[in-house]
Amino acid sequence: MAINCTVNKKKVSLDIDPNTPLLWALRDHLSLLGTKYGCGIAQCGACTVWVNGEPTRSCVLPISAVSNAQITTIEGLDPAGKHPVQVAWDELDVPQCGYCQAGQIMTAAGLLKKNPHPTEQEIVDGMSGNICRCGTYHRIQEAVKLASKKIKK
Repeated sequence: MAINCTVNKKKVSLDIDPNTPLLWALRDHLSLLGTKYGCGIAQCGACTVWVNGEPTRSCVLPISAVSNAQITTIEGLDPAGKHPVQVAWDELDVPQCGYCQAGQIMTAAGLLKKNPHPTEQEIVDGMSGNICRCGTYHRIQEAVKLASKKIKK
């Protein structure tokens, strides 16, 4: 059974087991390697992508659940890397090891999409489901604040 969806504004048809997690469809079948495997139980956020504009943990979501959906990965957020969150991440040198950063960026961009000018507490709350093993939480929060200033009102 082919699953049809749109990934980063490109229509795709995947003829794979419908129980395959979206993460593995993206990585193994579409060669989109930016989205990472962290825990496999939707607890760390490394696998965060957008499904129909909503940040979603792709490691537990079966590909069958995204039939006809719009999926955006880190590669599709802004291919030139000019999204305000990506720019802020770069300007503040947020990553240490970088493993969690795609999920962090997709979550932050989703937060700012809903609330372009969050308070510090809203940033903390909005980012709390993403784990950074290197502990760069302060830089992450500062980058979200900076990105919110870069968003056109």
